[in-house]
Amino acid sequence: MRALALLLVVAAIVGGIYFYSIKKMPTTDAGTAPTQAISLTGVRMDLTEMAQAERTFIASNGHCVALDELSSSGAVNFARAERQGYTYEIRCGDGGDFAVTAHHAPVPADAPIRYPILTIDQNMQVGETQ
Repeated sequence: MRALALLLVVAAIVGGIYFYSIKKMPTTDAGTAPTQAISLTGVRMDLTEMAQAERTFIASNGHCVALDELSSSGAVNFARAERQGYTYEIRCGDGGDFAVTAHHAPVPADAPIRYPILTIDQNMQVGETQ
């Protein structure tokens, strides 16, 4: 009987530590749910891949192109042009400047989850814009 009581106390302590550590789990972006971490990481990886392909295309051809042309040229191979409600867009500037942006579909104003707009530029720095 003592062994069972001891086992229950140990299980309660381990459960409490587990529960506390899950609640303290960091989020990738302020105001987002922890479950979004996976999809936001995927979006950031997609942006990085697109920006690297755009840099390679500019180095080879001397000019920036839109995402559909970049994809059709074979520089980047995407089975889909979106991820978890995010869609991608490449904006070209002067002299090889570009920005790849990920926008989320509109959500209701009272939604508890925030969907940040993510952007990467020719300097390969992913950031949040508004």
